[in-house]
Amino acid sequence: MANKPINMNKVRQILRLHSQGYKKLQIAEQTGISRNTIKKYLKEFTESNLSFEEINVLSDKDLEDLFVKPQERLPINDKLQHLFSLFPAMDKELKRKGITRQILWVEYKKQYPLGFGRSQFNSYFAAWKAQVSPSMRMEHKVGDKLYVDFAGEKLHIIDKETGEIQDVEVFVAILGASQLTYVEAVMSQQKEDFIAACEGALYYYGGVPAAIVPDNLKSAVTKSSKYEPILNETFADFAEHYSTTILPARAYRPRDKALVENAVKIIYTRIYAKIKHNEYYSLDELNAAIRTELEVHNNLLLTGRNYSRRQQFEEVERVTLSPLPPLRYELKKQVFVTVMKNGHVSLAADKHYYSVPYRFIGRKVKLLYSRHTVEVYYNYERIALHKRLKSPYNYTTDKDHLASAHRFVSDWTPERFISWAENIHEDVKLYVLKVLDRKQHPEQAYKSCVGILSLGKKAGHDRLIKACQRALGYGIYNYKTIQKILEKGLDQNEDDNEQLEMPLHDNIRGEEYYH
Repeated sequence: MANKPINMNKVRQILRLHSQGYKKLQIAEQTGISRNTIKKYLKEFTESNLSFEEINVLSDKDLEDLFVKPQERLPINDKLQHLFSLFPAMDKELKRKGITRQILWVEYKKQYPLGFGRSQFNSYFAAWKAQVSPSMRMEHKVGDKLYVDFAGEKLHIIDKETGEIQDVEVFVAILGASQLTYVEAVMSQQKEDFIAACEGALYYYGGVPAAIVPDNLKSAVTKSSKYEPILNETFADFAEHYSTTILPARAYRPRDKALVENAVKIIYTRIYAKIKHNEYYSLDELNAAIRTELEVHNNLLLTGRNYSRRQQFEEVERVTLSPLPPLRYELKKQVFVTVMKNGHVSLAADKHYYSVPYRFIGRKVKLLYSRHTVEVYYNYERIALHKRLKSPYNYTTDKDHLASAHRFVSDWTPERFISWAENIHEDVKLYVLKVLDRKQHPEQAYKSCVGILSLGKKAGHDRLIKACQRALGYGIYNYKTIQKILEKGLDQNEDDNEQLEMPLHDNIRGEEYYH
């Protein structure tokens, strides 16, 4: 019995009875297992430095990793034992890009010409791999994937003022190749907290993997699909900012998320068990405690290997990660609006208007805005991108967004019309300023100015000057007023005392506003 592995339920029974104070003889009588076998497992239990409670939450596979040695599963002669001793280093090398088992076998045969052939080599490597990592069947390349998920079991913090206990979520991330793990407590699984935790993981690793693999969380995936899942726009934007790809785990494909699920099981014993009995009054306090135990976990030797997660990361994976961008990601807010007839959308927060391609007039679109940018989406497609400006009632217009018949308007500016009017006369300039001031939409004001100033070519500048002077006295500022004065010849009747006179209105922005 001592040389034959026993059922893991029997191991649990041995450890349970031992923790309850039973002697080896009593345990042997109750379990039917020899005292020598019991002695062996109790010795390994003592050396593990784990409590029975920590052991008991392990899966049978994890328990087998802990108590059943590879040499107990395979008959190993000296030659095979030597090969097994080489596998940990080979396994680390295999994670490098371009390294294959064929390459490793060729190198092995160069050093050991009398060693095993390729077929036996591959067979024994697969057997060793299954023994030391029974739940990790997938091969993971360095710098390739970061697996993320939330733990099922929550932790909590205490409100200092009310004493209320608040449950918090625990985010877990693990790099596929090195298995370096990141853990962070957040207030919820909502998009904002999820993205912040993902970003925290990237800064913990000091770089960006080629892809992030989340479970089908609502904060990450809008609509799941076997082939092309639809990502949450904000999460997709986050991925674009960090130049990585989102590869949601496929539903009902446990291998896609086995690595992170196993990591969650381990942190229950190595982190939760160590900290959950303490009191924490903020997320910062809780995360400081998590980080302490996390570093212990990442620096422990991996099962069946002579190196830790941290060592493996520093030696083979850190250099393969893409660099972090200079600026952190800015979380965006969103609002749905309808494109106006003038081809613009209104950001109500600033009372500012932004153009979109004219073909979307009348469509309902989504605005995503941060402190510095405004993005417009229609059916998950970004149709416009603008720098955010907070000047109320002003317009930001991309000429390419306008219909060809209206593009000329984009070349019009207040300065152009003010300068044009000033070249005629100061009173014409004053009248144009008042027209610009009293129109909400620039295009409407610009058309009025073009009409007024063009009358100078038809009637002459002198008549236009007198017409503007007379209209200023009326306090009416539009193209039709100037046109009517000229048509009726009122500009030439200096003694006319018609009852059209109105008080002057001087509450205008002034010339300096338009510069």
